[in-house]
Amino acid sequence: MQKTLTIIGGGLAGCEAAWQAAKRGIEVQLFEMKPKRFSPAHRSENFAELVCSNSFRAISMKNAAGLLKEEMRILDSLIIKAADKFCVPAGKALAVDRELFSGYITKKITENPQIHIHRVEVNALNFNTPIILATGPLTSDALSEELKKLTGKEYLYFYDAISPIVEGESLDNKKIYKASRYMNGEGDYLNSPLTKEEYYRLVDELVAGEKVPFRKFEKPAYFEGCIPIEVLAERGKETLAFGPLKPVGLVDPKTGKLSYAVVQFRKENVPGTLYNLVGFQTRLTQTEQKRIFRMIPGMEKATFVRYGSLHRNTFINAPALIKPTLQLKKNPYFFVAGQLSGVEGYMESTAVGLIAGINAAKIMEGKEIIIPFPTTAIGSLINYISQNESRNFQPMNINYGLFPPLENNVIISDKKEQLAKRAIKDTEAWRRLIQ
Repeated sequence: MQKTLTIIGGGLAGCEAAWQAAKRGIEVQLFEMKPKRFSPAHRSENFAELVCSNSFRAISMKNAAGLLKEEMRILDSLIIKAADKFCVPAGKALAVDRELFSGYITKKITENPQIHIHRVEVNALNFNTPIILATGPLTSDALSEELKKLTGKEYLYFYDAISPIVEGESLDNKKIYKASRYMNGEGDYLNSPLTKEEYYRLVDELVAGEKVPFRKFEKPAYFEGCIPIEVLAERGKETLAFGPLKPVGLVDPKTGKLSYAVVQFRKENVPGTLYNLVGFQTRLTQTEQKRIFRMIPGMEKATFVRYGSLHRNTFINAPALIKPTLQLKKNPYFFVAGQLSGVEGYMESTAVGLIAGINAAKIMEGKEIIIPFPTTAIGSLINYISQNESRNFQPMNINYGLFPPLENNVIISDKKEQLAKRAIKDTEAWRRLIQ
């Protein structure tokens, strides 16, 4: 029996995997290259740093993202525990204070006697010992080459964009109002109403604005869930008005009417000193971001603390390479977790890390690996990345379309509720089996 488990990557998936393995008595060697080296998107020395957004998406189990989080609570996820502890108001979504969230996880991981931390960059892999590769969507070129040696497969990739963050005090409250979609009174978001003329001017500038060029070897291949706002604008004049700037459910208190379009700002931290421009992920140059986004009513004097940017996300062709256990088909001691495995989203990446940690512990203990039931959110997600027959495999967020159908006919309006009830029941049953 192997005595130690190597985990490479201190992001959400790596930390969750380490936590799950350690609580089962496995000694973990956790490798993280920060602060010796930072990826293009990371800035903090802490583990589990959030870079694209501070939102973990929907709370309600009417949305599969809400169900996924509930399953992770049942399975004692460290990441969801931290998210619940340091949440900030975000309407019907679970959002967190980035610094408090990652600081808490870093403390928990560092203080765990079963987890030994190595702040070094790993450039070579030992394929003969138990290992979980959770280096995330920005896996280094050196490790990418190492993994290709083992898999013999080329990587797929897409580009992921992040939104700007501005100081709350720099926004003009006279032009912006608080509200959450479909809610009365003050809500969790700041909202900037746009007239038709203001909206069209913004769209024109987004299309015409200078963008950061791709390098010669790069090809734009965006993930549909995180498309740069200027790319959406290029698809048609009204695309944004029916997308991230849709005014539905937001009545301007000054006019008592719906605006032509609305830009929303979401809290980035508990005090509400920082706000994220919802849906404004971009590859506009920083100069253009400052010029164009300050055209938005209330943002005329906005102070940017982080500009939007675009970065390459790497993931494997999972159906060809991994089993439903998350083990590589060519090596049972090698597990792939997080976004590298072909899932998309913070919670999805964490969930895969959770399962990888449990399964690695099982194989090291000489015990049978029991795959999560496909009727659960976690099981359906793993089934998607390991059993997908599409020739053009792409990362996927959790959604009810991944779930197997219900056995009995149900009223359409109750379908999601029934899928969620079945998933919770089966998650509880699976948890009992793996204890």
